[in-house]
Amino acid sequence: MTTSHQEDAALLARAAAGDHDAFTAVMRAHEDRVFAVCLRMLGDREAALDVTQETFITAFRKAHQFQGNSAVGTWLYRIAVNNCYDWLRRHKRRRAEALPEGWDQADPASTEEVEAAAHRHEIQVALAALPSEYRAAVILSDIEGMALPDVAAALGVPVGTVKSRLFRARRILAERLGEPKG
Repeated sequence: MTTSHQEDAALLARAAAGDHDAFTAVMRAHEDRVFAVCLRMLGDREAALDVTQETFITAFRKAHQFQGNSAVGTWLYRIAVNNCYDWLRRHKRRRAEALPEGWDQADPASTEEVEAAAHRHEIQVALAALPSEYRAAVILSDIEGMALPDVAAALGVPVGTVKSRLFRARRILAERLGEPKG
């Protein structure tokens, strides 16, 4: 289910006024992508499910605080990323394990499925080992395809900070994946 930014904002305004069906529509429109961000941030399916649920509970409680300065999706990503940071702090660990096999499709650019699976595993491990701030920037920008201003809004930092985090994260990933420095 996809909705426009105006439709999302109108639905959220109705939700803030107590319309549970409107909030359900917002949640359905964004739950898959919010879950994907949480899963990539945390590397644990159960934790991602919990944090996704927590994200929508927080969004429901704070729907009246949405000011429309960004898209509803960006606002939800910010809540999700902050909840992921909180979860990581509470659990005081950075997972360096790969996500379960088959959680994502193989790289379509790869000519062989086995090679793609091996690369996917290496990428998952390298991504999971990044500091959470860098991982969030890479996930939102490179994996989710968000524009830099939207990533900045979701993370609550200036665009320059996002660029810096992306540069550093990509450099770390390149080193860990054995790519030459550019």
